Amino acid sequence: MPERVDVAVVGLGAMGSAVLYQLAKRGASVVGLDRFSPPHALGSSHGETRITRQAVGEGRDYVPFVLDAHRIWRELEAETGDTLLNACGVLVMSPGTGDTSHHGKPDFVRRTIEAAETFAIPHEILDGAAVARRFPQFLGLSGDERACYEPGGGYVMPERCIAAQLSRAAALGAEIRLDAAVTGIAPEGAGVRIATADGTIRADRAVVAAGAWTAPLLGAPFDRLLTVNRQVLHWYALDDARAYGPDAPVYIWMHGAGDEDYFYGFPPMPGEARVKVATEQYATATRADALDRVVSPAESGEMYRRHVAGRLAGATAQVAQAAACLYTVTPDRGFIIDRQPDSDRIHVVSACSGHGFKHSAGIGKAVAEHLTDGRSAVDLTPFGLARFR
Repeated sequence: MPERVDVAVVGLGAMGSAVLYQLAKRGASVVGLDRFSPPHALGSSHGETRITRQAVGEGRDYVPFVLDAHRIWRELEAETGDTLLNACGVLVMSPGTGDTSHHGKPDFVRRTIEAAETFAIPHEILDGAAVARRFPQFLGLSGDERACYEPGGGYVMPERCIAAQLSRAAALGAEIRLDAAVTGIAPEGAGVRIATADGTIRADRAVVAAGAWTAPLLGAPFDRLLTVNRQVLHWYALDDARAYGPDAPVYIWMHGAGDEDYFYGFPPMPGEARVKVATEQYATATRADALDRVVSPAESGEMYRRHVAGRLAGATAQVAQAAACLYTVTPDRGFIIDRQPDSDRIHVVSACSGHGFKHSAGIGKAVAEHLTDGRSAVDLTPFGLARFR
């Protein structure tokens, strides 16, 4: 017989696992479905580490999510005994003069400082000379750079975060179905019908957090609004790790005017002699089912020449690891958290445009509040579809 639950959550990556956990925590009858077996390396929620920063230069509307997320990560650490968040600090830096842009936002360092000041987030404003003295892993600084250092930022471990939330959701009564591809979602009477290869699930409501699979699943208007971009992560071997002490931060380093004239990276993981770095590209689109997952040596070589060489102490051109992932991006590079236009019972939490993981636990809480109470503590209006009309 067809099943009936309060909420079905489709996609169990960063956003879906958070929504499922928070709904189960609030006592809802929930089922979570994923076409793969998360945590996995086939979407947007893998790669060992993700930057988290509370002073969010993309806009003040995001800050409440990440403040909640940090609290939730710590609660999950206490409940599971696992390490999810490393508050090693985060440095956001750009040249002292000239135009810069990050995630489509000009003068990103200034915007980061303004967010820190608005929300009383501890931070320091540094120039390039101070950065060089304090963090010797950064080379080639002219001295007049402008940087914002946030000591409470750092990185989260995405695979662990997803696994922790799914584990806790299951312990709280959620049903989790893995390797269960959803083939259709449609309103049906006073609820929603979710079709899978194994049968039909009926729910009062559905949350679609399918990332790069959202547009193929839901169609309009998401097929017009969402673009999928292939992104590449690189790990380079270190021949000398002495510059990376216990206070080495993660960083976002803008060194030119455009959105691709920058890179971000992480200090070495404990006991490792390699560093992870990446940049972003938005020129070439792909599809979730057509992603080229092989990173060529030429790609890693170009990344090293363009961004890493002469900027990171000890980093060699030797590639220790490389991986591809997906960004699902909106026209304004903001999030979509809204109901489907044709149904107030189908809610969409995608796309997150490449800067979503740090917010995911807080977004899960806000969406669960909205579904169970009719409102959330965080204003979701800025993330609605109406802004694209």
